[in-house]
Amino acid sequence: MIKPLRTVCALAAALAFIAPAQAQQKVKIGFISTMSGPPAIIGKHMKDSVEVALDQLGRKMNGMDVEVIYGDDQFKPEVGVQLAEEMLKKHQVDFMAGIIWSNVMMAVAPVVNGAGKIMVGANAGASPLAGSQCNELYFSASWNNDQSPEAMGKYLQDKGINDIYVMAPNYQAGKDMVAGLKRYYKGRIVDEVYTKFQQQDYQAEISQLRAKNPKAVFAFYPGGMGIQFVKQYTQAGLRDQIPLFTVFTVDETTLPALKEAAIGQYEARFWSPDLKIPASEKFVADFRKKNNYTPSYYGAQSYDAIMLIDSAVRGTKGNLKDTKALVAEMRKANYNSVRGKFQFNTNHHPIQDFYLLQAVKGGQDGAEMKILTKAFEKHKDAYYQDCKMKW
Repeated sequence: MIKPLRTVCALAAALAFIAPAQAQQKVKIGFISTMSGPPAIIGKHMKDSVEVALDQLGRKMNGMDVEVIYGDDQFKPEVGVQLAEEMLKKHQVDFMAGIIWSNVMMAVAPVVNGAGKIMVGANAGASPLAGSQCNELYFSASWNNDQSPEAMGKYLQDKGINDIYVMAPNYQAGKDMVAGLKRYYKGRIVDEVYTKFQQQDYQAEISQLRAKNPKAVFAFYPGGMGIQFVKQYTQAGLRDQIPLFTVFTVDETTLPALKEAAIGQYEARFWSPDLKIPASEKFVADFRKKNNYTPSYYGAQSYDAIMLIDSAVRGTKGNLKDTKALVAEMRKANYNSVRGKFQFNTNHHPIQDFYLLQAVKGGQDGAEMKILTKAFEKHKDAYYQDCKMKW
């Protein structure tokens, strides 16, 4: 009688061990963004969009529950690294995603990839990661920094605007934006001014700009920087004198604060809420219903990042341990993207269309973005040939 009892107890213990393990099986995603300070609105758009994607998926991937661990990098590279290490070690995430700033991504991506995990960028498009520092475990669900200003540069060149004044914050993305502009714009650059990162007062720079009297201004000022710059530019009476062409400056994160000050300003980007693509229209409708405001491209990219991860989990039938297979599935881009059908280039960055937009009267904020024309079709970034990855 004793032996069978031992066997039963052992079997019961084994089952007790297995059942919780099965019950606990889930997909864990670490999502790092900026949730505090002036750029917090960007982080909110990103987080809210992740939640919309999860809702559409029924909060499951290949039948497994999904848990997203959010982290606030405070737009500091060292904090981003700390968060990544905590998510990898303590939470044992299966994927990492998010990140707004290029300097934060440059610090975080090597940590994530070095741990053998896939990093899906949902905004930051640092050029080294598209070129010489590309990695089979790094995917971009957004773009390379240079591409939007390349689209704007092409438009300015095509329109025959023969001299411009250039302004950007002094960090990796600011330099990338100007490099992208110059790749397609061949007119005269009156001056090239780099301001302090997260600077809020631009009155001195605007006075200098006015004195140079250029035909147009090109600027890159995301988040709170953009709100202050555009407001001060408009208040200085320059909007009707010198046209302002921007990237990542006048958008759905800044329009609620800019309102009428934004009207007339031009933008170039890969996505807009008025894009007539089924997946995009569903995302926008579901986002507005859930959050009662209009999503930005920051949100669209974050939504796509989750859908890209879902495509890999589905494609591998939930085998989260087979990193090679997960990478192979992601390379297929087998999901309904907000940008429409696209393909990844050999450096894991999208080959995609870009558009010229303008802020016009309308919408709940008194101003909204409208697509005017397509600037690029199936556009490749400028760095993929520096990437040695073969697949």
